[in-house]
Amino acid sequence: MEDVLLANDRAGDSFYGMMHYHMGWVDESFQPLLANAGKRVRPLLALLSARSAGGDWEKTVPGAASLELLHNFSLIHDDIQDASPTRRGRPTIWNLWGVNLAINSGDAMFALAHESMIRMVDRGVPAKIVVHALRRLDETCIDLTIGQHADMLFEERDDVTVEQYLEMIGGKTAALLSFSTELGALVAGRNKDIVDHYASFGKDLGMAFQVRDDILGIWGDETVIGKSSATDIVTRKKSLPILYGLSKSDELIDLYSQSENGENFVQQVVQLLDGVRAHEFAQAYEEKYANSALTHLEAANPEGAAAVALRQLTMILLNRQA
Repeated sequence: MEDVLLANDRAGDSFYGMMHYHMGWVDESFQPLLANAGKRVRPLLALLSARSAGGDWEKTVPGAASLELLHNFSLIHDDIQDASPTRRGRPTIWNLWGVNLAINSGDAMFALAHESMIRMVDRGVPAKIVVHALRRLDETCIDLTIGQHADMLFEERDDVTVEQYLEMIGGKTAALLSFSTELGALVAGRNKDIVDHYASFGKDLGMAFQVRDDILGIWGDETVIGKSSATDIVTRKKSLPILYGLSKSDELIDLYSQSENGENFVQQVVQLLDGVRAHEFAQAYEEKYANSALTHLEAANPEGAAAVALRQLTMILLNRQA
């Protein structure tokens, strides 16, 4: 990522500086710092998948960077659409420099994601595979934006079903994780069956990851997750437990339609969710997707130390508390 973002950079250049800031590399004055640059789960999944599939992980590095650039393009735009003032404990780009410049930074990062993917050719990846990877990158981006489109529409709807929600997160969250693991197997030159297993592993891992996020957003430990566990309720987020609760409790529907946001309101919502066993409902979906992810991973027959690391990373993601 640094190679791509620094290739045409000039010291103090605000165009690249804003992107560097978003990545956590510089402060508001574009001075270097050590900061929380995010988990970088997607590139790590791609590199481990490539190596565990018998490929050269170093050849995959530009593609792995591309995934993170695409992910961060989506985060910049998400922050604007959600009017989020902060990310990772710092002001968001739009909050510092305005919506117009933030949109432009996101657009640039989208283009740089493609430039980075093409650089796999320079590492010896066959052009045919790189072209296919570029096609899959764009297909993934379409899935991601369709999911985001649905998520925004859901904010104005009171009739969202569990099935519609699962389809939405399949695009918004799981699609890029799916391509991350798929990319590694593609670069390793594996056959379609193995590539499909890696892709399905990533897809189901992404689904489980998002459902766990939904659970933590209501029942998580605030000291661990770093934000109020009431946030999802106060913002009326239509997460999986909430949607299930709304489908089972008219009292919750009435309560959710009110403008109240105080502590008593949050406690009432949680009590109603507990009453219909919404936590257990969501947990069952999380376990279903987690088990499916692990089944696909084993079917892909990953090998070596990278396979061990991939399984360990999977368990960390599935059991995370934040």
